[in-house]
Amino acid sequence: MTQEVSNTSLTRFNDEFGAPSERAATKVRPFLNSYVKEFIKNSPFAVMSTSGAGGKCDASPKGGMPGFIKILDDTHLLLPDVAGNKLFQSYANLDSNPNVGILFFIPGLDDTVRVNGSASIISKEEMEAQNVSLQLYETDENSKHLQGIVIEVQESYGHCPRAFKFSKFWDVDTISKNRDDRPIPARLDQFSSK
Repeated sequence: MTQEVSNTSLTRFNDEFGAPSERAATKVRPFLNSYVKEFIKNSPFAVMSTSGAGGKCDASPKGGMPGFIKILDDTHLLLPDVAGNKLFQSYANLDSNPNVGILFFIPGLDDTVRVNGSASIISKEEMEAQNVSLQLYETDENSKHLQGIVIEVQESYGHCPRAFKFSKFWDVDTISKNRDDRPIPARLDQFSSK
């Protein structure tokens, strides 16, 4: 199957700072290529970003065993919703604005994959018809599927490792130091009134 490369439109920022390289401009595809598919199959963690009709944004972490976000075909993904805090901020946004962005990570790798598209919320029953099972390393009494999101891919591409290198994000010494001497207070401190 031959699929066309999406065109990257130039913006006022390109007028000021220059056009992207041909390599950067042509990596954005309107489908999941083989590299993107392999990355998603091996990714245990992603961040899903949404924005409501009024512009209110949300970025929500999603995790599970590698491949917990299912590839349905070259242009569709299925993201299962595991019960959580029940704030449903992303879902409220998707009700009024179906646009979604997902950033995929693989621990220890400096690469990421980005997928942007249009989301449809589906029921637990519709999701289970796709043979989706709960894929979590750790479970608790809330570990169950509530519903799912089918993402129609509009853009997908591998993203360069520069941000990880700039931040030394996966640096073993930094990770060890942060675990031994936590640089921030315990998460429960967020509920204090100070």
